[in-house]
Amino acid sequence: MKNKFLTSLLILFFLTSCVGTSSTGIFGTGVTVAMDPRTLGTQIDDSIMDKSLDAKLVATNKNYFLNVKTKTIDGRIFITGKVDTVEEKLNITKIAWETKGARSVKNDLKIKDKFNFRQSAKDVLITSQLRSALIFNKKTKSVNYNIDTYKKKIYIYGIAETTEEREEVINEAKEILDVEDVIASILLVEDLRIQKN
Repeated sequence: MKNKFLTSLLILFFLTSCVGTSSTGIFGTGVTVAMDPRTLGTQIDDSIMDKSLDAKLVATNKNYFLNVKTKTIDGRIFITGKVDTVEEKLNITKIAWETKGARSVKNDLKIKDKFNFRQSAKDVLITSQLRSALIFNKKTKSVNYNIDTYKKKIYIYGIAETTEEREEVINEAKEILDVEDVIASILLVEDLRIQKN
């Protein structure tokens, strides 16, 4: 019995010693900074955006500290985790878009909400109609917008090149049949921290 225990302990020791050390070892996080293809300034900006967004989320709801994770890469925000309702998911997306320097938001939050097929089908139809309208409208760039619909309310997040484009997107959304409300969080290119030259 004692021999088995010592043998198991010895095997465990050898197996764990084969595992590489993390980049936060004796050299700190400098190793990951050096290996990152982003400039040091961009990495610092992303870190500040990430911490700012985390602080806003925790101030909104303390449960988000454990249930919602964010990652920012070159101004692009990625959100994962679980929330109780679709409204929470959409609100978190809105908060992320309002973070200074956000270039895009990818929200992969999962919902712990009851499923209603009829409502979901109607929402998908509304989203598809708006997406199609934006694709065929020569005054808008549809790839610049994220569209979510929940209970006949359209949530639009994105970046417009001009105020005319922003108004065109909102007007297209309002023209869709059965839409009860349009909540838009559309930034202008001139308001962005990083602009494409």
